[in-house]
Amino acid sequence: MPETPRAPRTRDSEAAKARLLQAATEEFAAYGIAGARIDRIGAAAKVNKAQIYTYFGNKDQLFDIVMDLHVTRVLDDVPFTPGDLPDYAGKLFDYLIANPHQLRLATWNRLERTDGGPGPVRLAASMEQKTAAIAQAQADGSVPGAFGAEDLLTFVLALAGAWTPTSAMAPGGLDEAVLRSHRGAVVEAVRRLVSDV
Repeated sequence: MPETPRAPRTRDSEAAKARLLQAATEEFAAYGIAGARIDRIGAAAKVNKAQIYTYFGNKDQLFDIVMDLHVTRVLDDVPFTPGDLPDYAGKLFDYLIANPHQLRLATWNRLERTDGGPGPVRLAASMEQKTAAIAQAQADGSVPGAFGAEDLLTFVLALAGAWTPTSAMAPGGLDEAVLRSHRGAVVEAVRRLVSDV
């Protein structure tokens, strides 16, 4: 009797990696870096926890990979538009409301990475590129220079995330009408930040 062909191991390992990354996202978003447990990630992914070390390295390295993966998703789904920061803020607001893990991961990164050591590569690069793009738009005169580029980017990001679950001001369970109102306020606040008036 002929043997049943096995699926290629590459496909198996890619599926295991995807499950581990999803489980790691959930774990890190809920517990942060220090509180996350490799054994829970492995159990949730139905993968031997030893594979985490094989595929991704230690827990900090896994967090960096998860964070960079989510930064890449934001960059793909919400392209940065330095010439239209109000529109960008509105689209980022929508993304963050629909993807609450994004800001939770970023918040844990800021809270637990206070040593200034290396962190998620894509996150640092993204912030540098956005700051440079705003500075260039200010130099070209398409964005007013009342605030420095780094300050302006920080304000835009803070406003876009102001009504997400990580915000102290955001009550849980906001309905669509309330969210639309908050989104409008975010867009208008950014418009005023970049107006010439």
